[in-house]
Amino acid sequence: MTTVLVTGFDPFGGESVNPAYEAVKLLSDTIAGARIVKLEIPTVFTRSAEVVEKAITDVKPDIVISVGQAGGRSALTVEKVAINLAEARIPDNDGEQPLDQPLREDGDTAYFATIPVKAMVANVRAHELPAFVSYTAGTFVCNSVMYNVLYLLDRKFPGVRGGFIHVPYASQQVVGKPNGTPFMPLPDIAKSLEYAIEAAVTDDGSAVEGAMGETH
Repeated sequence: MTTVLVTGFDPFGGESVNPAYEAVKLLSDTIAGARIVKLEIPTVFTRSAEVVEKAITDVKPDIVISVGQAGGRSALTVEKVAINLAEARIPDNDGEQPLDQPLREDGDTAYFATIPVKAMVANVRAHELPAFVSYTAGTFVCNSVMYNVLYLLDRKFPGVRGGFIHVPYASQQVVGKPNGTPFMPLPDIAKSLEYAIEAAVTDDGSAVEGAMGETH
């Protein structure tokens, strides 16, 4: 049986919840015949990579998908690339605030997701939920986790595929935020994740994929 490790962050930046892990918790324990292992990770540059590496060692997944919050985006966005840069606008949950630092001194400049990004977006859209390809995971802990996971899969866990999904604010988070702040209801976020994971499990990404809507 295929095993998918799905991680989501704890709350950060003054928020009381993080829709990433709240949506992950709503996922079924099996999707498209694959076993889903759910893990909450800290919104911390150093510890998040350590926690995920230990989980990969223990769980031995076939696919690793990390999920994070992107306030300001209006839909699920599947990330294409992570860059070797830590540039924190605010401190993380341990107070770390790296500026203009590489995540891995011996790492590549960037790593591309090895999950079928466009197929995942297409499957979400096929179920009448919005989704886009994204070509920037930022420079905060989301990018850090994506980069570190892909670095580890390249160097230590060959054959395991990995990638990252950003999700918008959940509806309860925008109460008190400016009118027009993008959000999705949490059940829709969870359903979008389910359809994205379904495509990751059933599509090996070998087919040439056409152009998709994107976010920057």
